[in-house]
Amino acid sequence: MRSRLGAAAISTAGVAFVVLIMSACSVPSARSAPPPGAPAAPSTSAKPTGAPTPRPKPTPRPTARPTAPVQPVNLPPLTGKGPAGSMKSTGSRSVALTFDDGPDPVYTPQMLNMLKKNGVKATFCLVGFRVAMYPALVKRIVAEGHTIGNHTWQHRMDIGKQSNEVILKDLQDTNNAIRKAVPKVKIKYFRAPGGYFNTKLVGLAASLGMRSIYWDLDTRDWEFSKYPHGTPMVDHIVETVGYGTRPGSIILAHDFHKPDTVTAFTTLTPWLKAHFKLIPLPI
Repeated sequence: MRSRLGAAAISTAGVAFVVLIMSACSVPSARSAPPPGAPAAPSTSAKPTGAPTPRPKPTPRPTARPTAPVQPVNLPPLTGKGPAGSMKSTGSRSVALTFDDGPDPVYTPQMLNMLKKNGVKATFCLVGFRVAMYPALVKRIVAEGHTIGNHTWQHRMDIGKQSNEVILKDLQDTNNAIRKAVPKVKIKYFRAPGGYFNTKLVGLAASLGMRSIYWDLDTRDWEFSKYPHGTPMVDHIVETVGYGTRPGSIILAHDFHKPDTVTAFTTLTPWLKAHFKLIPLPI
C-alpha cells in the first residue's frame, strides 16, 4: 500500500470497506493499493477533537408539528442509479460533500467555518424538528452558498413504509420549517434516513419537486462500535474518503454530534479540493 501512496501514506492500517456491521473486536484487514494514477490519500495526522464540546441548551422544541395540506401526486420517471431510482452520483466529474442530520448547534458551525476557510460549498440534508429549533443555522447555511436537502421531520427510518398521506405531510412539514427560516429557498433534494428508499418514497418526494439522493461513498462516521471516538474514527474517515473518492462521488457524512467528522474533514477538504472539483448539488 505504501508503494502507491508515497509520501502521503496514511498513518494507520487501512480498513477494508464493509457493508455489514462487524463487532467491536474485529481487526480490519489491510487495504489494497489504489489503482495507478489515483491521487495519494491524505495523512491522518489531524488531532481528534476528544470529548465533545459542551452543547448549548436548545430552544424548546415545538409542541406540535406544523400542518400541511396533502398535495396531489404526479409520479415522474425514476432515472437515478441508486436504490429505487435515487441519485447515486453527481452526473459529472465533480464531487459533492453531503452532511446529514443537522443542524447541530455546536458542530454545524464548526463544519461551516471549515468549509468557508477552504472556499468549499457542500449540501446539508436537514431534519425538520432541528430546523425548527435552530433556524439561524439554516439561514447561515443558505447565506454561505450551500445547498439544502430534506431529511424528514424526525429522521424516521421507516418513513417509506407509511401511507402516501403520512409521507407527504412529513416531507412538506419539513420543507415548511426550512422555508419559515429561509423564505423562498429552493429545496431540490431529499435523502431518506438510512438510505431506505423505495419507489413510492422517491416518487412522492419528486411530486414535491425533490430529487432523491443516495451516495457513492459512505464514511460510516456513526459506526462507533467498530471505530471508537477520537483517533480511530478520525483515521477511519480519512482513509475511507482518501481511498474511495472518485470523479462523480457523492460523499455521505454527518454533522449532528460528530466532532470526529469535523476533525477528519479539516484534513480531507484541502486534499479533496486539490484533486477534485467540489460542488454543492446544483439547484
